[in-house]
Amino acid sequence: MSGIPVPAVRPAPHVCGGVFSFKKEARNEMPTAKKEETIEELRRRIADAKHLVFTNYAGLTVEEISKLRGELRKDGATYAVVKNTLFARAAGDELGKQFEKFLAGPTAVLFAGEDPVAPAKALKSFSDETKPVEVKAGFIDGKVVDAKTVEMLASLPSKTELKAMVLGALAAPLRGFAGVLGANRSGFVRILNARQKQLTEPGS
Repeated sequence: MSGIPVPAVRPAPHVCGGVFSFKKEARNEMPTAKKEETIEELRRRIADAKHLVFTNYAGLTVEEISKLRGELRKDGATYAVVKNTLFARAAGDELGKQFEKFLAGPTAVLFAGEDPVAPAKALKSFSDETKPVEVKAGFIDGKVVDAKTVEMLASLPSKTELKAMVLGALAAPLRGFAGVLGANRSGFVRILNARQKQLTEPGS
């Protein structure tokens, strides 16, 4: 399944280390040409992504952001500090309205590929071992999900872990789960909902 549909883009601008580089200019004084280049770059990255996680990067140093990016890159994900107004424009009217409520304050976005589990795990590991990163929300399977759901996503087996489990001839349901991960991205939300229901049922 292709990524999130957005309008065609022009060549991407220079991106400094995966974190959008904004000069120290007064608010709303970014040159128009630079704004348009940044919007086009964001459109490209949104189109290429299958899943998004919105975070608050406040408190993270440049070195810490670089470390987090390095960990996420291992799983094919990227992490970029964004300007809220420009990201909303890049997302388009429909998605921009869905993202509006958490595009406020410091925002950095995790752009994930086919498997959102491994990047979610990497983000949680960084938060536990280096410095807490607040998750605002996620956009998984074309649906906005809350921070708790993203956290639950991090508790699931990654695609690599599932393959190892299946190869080890473990429980049959895992084979079905692996098939969902490999072929049908819409299964992620269903699995998360089922897991949430399981955790809230009496006796679980």
